Amino acid sequence: MSFSEIRQKEVINVCDGRKLGRPIDLILNESNCVEAIVVPAESGGIINFFRQDKEGCVIPWSRVRRIGDDVILVEVDSEKFC
Repeated sequence: MSFSEIRQKEVINVCDGRKLGRPIDLILNESNCVEAIVVPAESGGIINFFRQDKEGCVIPWSRVRRIGDDVILVEVDSEKFC
């Protein structure tokens, strides 16, 4: 699957059903394996467990539960998500 296909999908938190937006970036490790996806940061968001970079909030790949035709389902704690 290419990044152009991934960025077309809506990221949804399965914990509360909240739409987190579409991926704006991927973080790769030295082996070119995906480590995390980046979604747009909400203005005034809280930074706790999840790192916030200049453009968005980073969701570890281990939190991705399923990639469907139109959505990427993630499991993140809403109170700790930026």
